[in-house]
Amino acid sequence: MTEKLKRRLTTVLCADVSGYTRLMEADEPGTLATLRRYRMAMASLIERHDGRIVNTWGDAVIAEFPSVVEAVQCAIEIQQELSTQDPHLPEARRMRFRIGINLGDVMVDGSDIYGDGVNIAARLQEMAEPGGILISGPVYDQVHNKLSVGFDYLGPQQVKNVAAPVASYRVALSGTTFGQPESKDGLEPAPKATALSGAPSFGVQAGSRTRVRVVSNWLADLPRALRAALVISVFLFLINLFSGLHRVWFHWPAVSMLLIATLWTMFRQVRKNKRRTGRD
Repeated sequence: MTEKLKRRLTTVLCADVSGYTRLMEADEPGTLATLRRYRMAMASLIERHDGRIVNTWGDAVIAEFPSVVEAVQCAIEIQQELSTQDPHLPEARRMRFRIGINLGDVMVDGSDIYGDGVNIAARLQEMAEPGGILISGPVYDQVHNKLSVGFDYLGPQQVKNVAAPVASYRVALSGTTFGQPESKDGLEPAPKATALSGAPSFGVQAGSRTRVRVVSNWLADLPRALRAALVISVFLFLINLFSGLHRVWFHWPAVSMLLIATLWTMFRQVRKNKRRTGRD
């Protein structure tokens, strides 16, 4: 007889290093040593919150918790703990984890877990900001009135290999809540514009800082080849600008470099995706 498939409801936490390929290209031994050190810190916090590490492959960590509140609290402490590590390093070289958390039904095979409950947590992790935490709607329902942090409502997100859109919330570690208010009649109100943008609406300066931070994180996450091509392109533009725009020439070498860098980046990403698909 076929053994009956075991299932359970659990809270899944997925964490992954932002820009791991870039960090490995810059310093393989140092990045691996840092990853091991950070994983030890994460393992200690996960155990403290009654969770267990299910799997570690590549630069990822998958853990599960019997308590939704403990899972989110653990994620917050992980990001706070890791943010204080290696303060002497420039931001582009510091290791930052993205974390996604989901509450869902999973299939159990020995010590491993599978299914949409795990997949959704992994996809939320991919959408999180470096050093940030994204949680699903079921997680938010359990923790929004139990933790002293805020949540930015991002709306329903279409995630890979999951048919229905997933309601998602960004954990605002500053402790200020932005996003949808509680509705007295029990209906879900439409999200505010500030919640969708993920930035508080308290003036031009805050918006400017947010844009600078977003651009900085975006540049830091770019592969080294593409980042170098962009820098050289800007440099060529400035040379063309100061030498006079009566003859525009910078775009020819700039386009060539960007095209080569983009193709190289796509090639590297395809290889990385194939390796990850094999592990999935």
